[in-house]
Formats: sequence, C-alpha cells, structure tokens
Amino acid sequence: MNPKELLYAKSHEWVKIEGDEAVVGITHFAQEQLGDLTFVELPQPGDQAEAGKEIGSVESVKAASEIYSPVTGEVVAVNTELENAPELINKDAFGEGWMFKVRLTEQPTGLLDAEAYAQVCAAEAH
Repeated sequence: MNPKELLYAKSHEWVKIEGDEAVVGITHFAQEQLGDLTFVELPQPGDQAEAGKEIGSVESVKAASEIYSPVTGEVVAVNTELENAPELINKDAFGEGWMFKVRLTEQPTGLLDAEAYAQVCAAEAH
C-alpha cells in the first residue's frame, strides 16, 4: 500500500527524494483518516520549509489537520491543481495528490521506510 521508494514521517507525510529536491504529500492512510478533503492550504514558492514544522493544512468533512514538512529547504513548487480539486489527494495520494517540492538544504533525517511506517499506521488504527 505504501510505495517502497518513498520515505515517511510519523506525522503521515511522504517524501520522494529526486536529487537535491523532495516531493512531499500526505499518505493514503492520512487521507483515509480525514475523509473527503474540501480545502488545502499550501506553502508558497520561496517559503522556507523546516523539518517537523507546520507548513500548511488540509480540511475535510470530518476535521482539519496540519501538514508538517518532513524536510528542510526552500519550497520551489506547489501543486496548484489542489486549490480547485483537493479531492485529488483522496483519489491519488502518492501521485496527482502531491503537495509541494522543496530544494533541500540538508539531508532528511528521522524518516521511516515503508515497512516502519506501516507499523505506525497499524498502531494508530487500533
């Protein structure tokens, strides 16, 4: 369920490292817990992302939740499609539902592989 080539934060964000950039989104587990997303607040290009710090939010019919950056660096792109279609995250959390890209200023630390993240999800599901 969780792509093995990605890294994961305990706060339910995923990261795909591409050279000196990282693509970030929320996981399938996170969107499933939230339900149908109705609004997404994303950072702006040029914003500084700091690992573990809040960088945006998502709202659903059930709840609002913060998005935490799993990496440190400068935001270089955001998925503007989500402004009018936040449901893309529900449909394709690991693909079209990506949220933002960060040019890394330091190597990510403390992230989990797919197996370790699955254990976090299993523990929270009970």
